[in-house]
Amino acid sequence: MFRGIGSIIYKECIHIVRDPRTLFLMLLVPGLQMTIFGYAIDMDVKHIRTAVYNLDGRPASRELLNDFENTKTFDIVAHVQSDTALLSEIVRGKAQVAIKVPPDYTDRLVLGAPVSVQVMIDGSDSTVAMQALNVANAIALQKSLGIVAKTVDSVSGPPVTVRPRVLFNPDMKTPNFMVPGLVGIVMQVVTLFLTAFAVVREKENGTLEQLMVTPVSRLGLMLGKLIPYAFVGAFETSVVMCIMRFVFGVPVSGSLLLLAGAALIFLFTVLGMGLLISTVAENQIQAMQIAFIIMLPSVLLSGFLFPQESMPLPIYVIGQFIPATYFIHILRGIILRGATFQDLWPQGVYLGLIGLAVLGIATRRFRKTMG
Repeated sequence: MFRGIGSIIYKECIHIVRDPRTLFLMLLVPGLQMTIFGYAIDMDVKHIRTAVYNLDGRPASRELLNDFENTKTFDIVAHVQSDTALLSEIVRGKAQVAIKVPPDYTDRLVLGAPVSVQVMIDGSDSTVAMQALNVANAIALQKSLGIVAKTVDSVSGPPVTVRPRVLFNPDMKTPNFMVPGLVGIVMQVVTLFLTAFAVVREKENGTLEQLMVTPVSRLGLMLGKLIPYAFVGAFETSVVMCIMRFVFGVPVSGSLLLLAGAALIFLFTVLGMGLLISTVAENQIQAMQIAFIIMLPSVLLSGFLFPQESMPLPIYVIGQFIPATYFIHILRGIILRGATFQDLWPQGVYLGLIGLAVLGIATRRFRKTMG
């Protein structure tokens, strides 16, 4: 039954050793991924971007804001001068929490009267929203206990209270946070794998060389391979968007036209990534391994599952070079917060630049491979 199995094992070992790319992917990549993702996956939410509208401006109010920052949960990234600007920071995605200190904050503390501080929280990320809500309430309680301990006369109710207001996702439903990001991940999975496998399959079967002798230019050949998968990706996007709306009940608050434009940019970026994989991989197994190397960071480092602000700086920097980072930000901005072009154009520019770079490199390598 096992006659000749030793020869087969020896043959496969020789094949693996003579295929350095597969050997590299098998040995080095799992350890590298384990190290990166081990640091990146942190369920403790920290460094939540926070905007402040301080109408009081006196030492007592500044001390309150310092208490927020000292928790390491909040990072004050902007000071604004109006209610409109405060809300705009959240809509644009520049901040996830907004704190408004009333003008009579210090006066009411001195008089021993209760005072409320408004905290607006972006509920589109339910994990961040829940953490921000809990910590804000804890800060108010700690502040109140400190004031009560120093006060001789009893006061009715806590001296300092937080008046939270959860925006965009008041019930903090997880599907409202997860499903829009999942649209981007599904788009990338389908388009990336199909494009990479299609070209590699041509190389394995030897039909790519046959196509080269046909009266079709190299650019035409490349576009001919990519455009059908662009239509597949567009159809897949429509399907998952319909599932998001009618199955999970997540409405699109912003412009569908703006969403379609951003999806088109992301789609061609992913097509370029698939084409690039096809120029590196020699067979479909290698293409699948390389595609997974790209997919895992896209899922774990893009902000799809875990807040990027909680990641160590080197991991955070890596996340800024992942196209899904910007597309997921755009998706959640348009779908959940009703963000406009003016709110999201920087993310679109970054995504477009990455797309141009990827397509340029992929096109050059594809032409070189064919030559």
